[in-house]
Formats: sequence, structure tokens, C-alpha cells
Amino acid sequence: MTTSTAQRIPFFSRSRWARIAVVAGPGLVVMLADTDAGSVITAAQSGAQWGYKLLLLQLILAPILFVVQELTVRLGIVSGKGHGDLIQQYFGRRWAMLSVGTLVVACIGALLSELSGLAGVGLLFGIPAPLTMLVIISGLIIMAYTGSYLSVERIAMCIGAFELVFLLVAWRAHPDPSTMLIGSLSIPWTEPKYLYLVAANIGAVIMPWMVFYQQSAVVEKKLTINDLSTARWDTAFGAVITQVIMAAVLIATAATLGNTNSGAALDTVQQIAQAITPFLGDGTGKILFAMGMTGSALVATIVVTLTAARSLGEVLGVKHSLEHPPREAPWFYGIYTVSLIAGGLFVASGVNLVSLSVGVQVMNALLLPIVLGFLYLLARRLPEPYRLKGGYAAVVALVILLSAGFGLYAGISGML
Repeated sequence: MTTSTAQRIPFFSRSRWARIAVVAGPGLVVMLADTDAGSVITAAQSGAQWGYKLLLLQLILAPILFVVQELTVRLGIVSGKGHGDLIQQYFGRRWAMLSVGTLVVACIGALLSELSGLAGVGLLFGIPAPLTMLVIISGLIIMAYTGSYLSVERIAMCIGAFELVFLLVAWRAHPDPSTMLIGSLSIPWTEPKYLYLVAANIGAVIMPWMVFYQQSAVVEKKLTINDLSTARWDTAFGAVITQVIMAAVLIATAATLGNTNSGAALDTVQQIAQAITPFLGDGTGKILFAMGMTGSALVATIVVTLTAARSLGEVLGVKHSLEHPPREAPWFYGIYTVSLIAGGLFVASGVNLVSLSVGVQVMNALLLPIVLGFLYLLARRLPEPYRLKGGYAAVVALVILLSAGFGLYAGISGML
């Protein structure tokens, strides 16, 4: 189908819906992974400490998230290459190794955070962390070794769909609409603690590994120029969904703790569950929360592990795709497997990972300007008519500067 033919087909026609079903996936998966364990904790802290005063921010962040991730879609589809490959092509191997090497460290930190969150969910039901890790790691390895990219994508979307449970949790918390409206418009800009959580929420939305994953995913899925419009809709829909989920977590904690126990410490899965579930009914609340947290942490685990393996494979010049069987891509599957097993053993050992979360935040903050900077520069090198240019380029530059700036602020503040 030519571009002109595609333009003549109405967006809501049967053939268009069929094409959406084929193309959709990379944007939705990476956005569901964006609402990971750390993001859920950040949203819960926001609601518990400031009520609804950070609710409006969650909605504002949706278009910002789309602006950044749309560039990855454009780069992947137009160039047919992953992010590491493009950096190496235009800026050389050293810059590619620096960017990917730091990314892998951040992915490992994120992996430990997600696995720690999953272990916390298991502990809610009395399941020891080693047993939780054994089941999860084994399942993820079997999934990658026996499936294709499409099967892994579908599994990730199904798992990530559990995050929608947070919408039910927010509804069961019975928030007052008028209180939500008034609270969301009451913004204490002069409060340093409020500004810190503003920065933390922005940092929780744009993750460095999201850029690498989505660009590699659209390449691996073999999307073409004719799919660009649909891939953008996939990304836009995912951006809205992930921010609605973040808003739901914030609403749930604001409705239950924002007025009764403001300032409550919500730094772990157990603390959030213990804070919310009494208001929802201990049994029902615990199950609903566990489903949502499992979905968010598990899909993020899949994404960050595949991102590390793919990105290293790109700069090493070896096969780095799920379309190749393990015997043809030993480095890719080896990195994927070793990362999961090492992370699972570390979490199962019972090591205190509280201090790790600060290190991961700092690493992401330091990496974000590098990743977003390369993203912008690469988009400026695309051929016409897909090149980032004109007034929109200025808007994107402003979004990147603000996102990177707030990310650095959150990271530095986390060390103080």
C-alpha cells in the first residue's frame, strides 16, 4: 500500500483498525513499563503527602512523554536502526559505547528495583523472596527462549493490563470530585518539598531505557513508513494510559491518606499496601494492589532486560534480536539470562535495597541529558520530510531541557 493510498483510507475504517492491530504494541508496552514500581511509589508518595496538589501534573506530563517517545518512533521507522546503532553511525563508536555502557548500568539498577518490588508483592502473601524470584526468573527466561518478538510483546501487554486495576483501586477509595478539583488547582510553588516531588514525578515519566527500547522494538517489528502514523497513535494512547494509571495511584492515596495521615512514609511495596488496603477491605485491597504492582513491575522487568541485551548487541556488532534463536544470538540471550539470574540472586539474598533506589535515581538523572541530547541531534539528521525542524524543533528542545533539568534536580536532591 502506497502512502497516498494510506492517506485515502479513513482512520476508523475496517482496514485501518486491522492495521492498528498489527502495528500497535511497542508504544503501549514501553508506556506500561514506564509505570514501574518506582513510579507507583512516587505517585503514592505524592498523594499521601500533598493530596491532589500533584494531580494536574500527571495530565500535563502525558503530551510531554509523547513528544519525547515520538522521536524514537520516527528514528526507528525511518532509519531502520536501533538507537545505539545510530549514535555509532553519526557520532562514532566511543560515544555509542559511553551512552550504551551507562544505559546498561541504569538498566541493571532498574531491574533490581523491579525485582525488589515483585519480591515485596510476594511477601504480602507470605511467599519468600527466593521462591518469588525463582518463579519469575524462570518464567521470563522460558518466555524469551521459546517465543518471538510478537509473542513477548503480547505477553508484556497482557501482564501490563493488570495495571488498570489501579483505576478500580482509585474508584473504591471514593474520592470526592470537588475536593479533587480544588486540590489539583492549589499549587504550592514556594514549597521546596513540593518542588522535589514535582521533579521526582517528571523523572519517573521519562526513562532513558524507554528511548532505546521503543526504537529497537519498531525496528524489530519491521514497521515501515506507511506505519508511522499508526505507530504515533500507539505511542499517544500509551502515554495517556500510563499517566491515567499514575493519576489513579495518586488519587487512591490522596483519598485515603492525604487528609488523615499526611506525610506518611511510603517507600516500599509493603508500606503502600498497608496504607491503602484497610480503606478498601484488607483482602480485596491487598489482591487489587498486588495485581497492579505485579503488572507494572513485571512488564518493566521485561523491557529493561531486553533493552540492556539489545543495546549491548548493537554496539558489539552481534545479533541482538528475538527473531534469532539462542544458538544464532548467544550474546543477546546470554546477557538477558545473566542479568535476570544475577538480579534474582541479589534480591533473594535479602540485601537492603533502600540505598540502591537513590543510586538508580542519580544514574537515571545523569543519563537523561545524554540520551535526550542524542535523541534530539539524531532527529535533526533525519531525511526530509521526517526531520525535526522549525518551530516544533524549538518546542522539543524546550521539553528536553526542562525534563533533563528536573531529572538532574531530582537526582541531586536524592543524594542530599
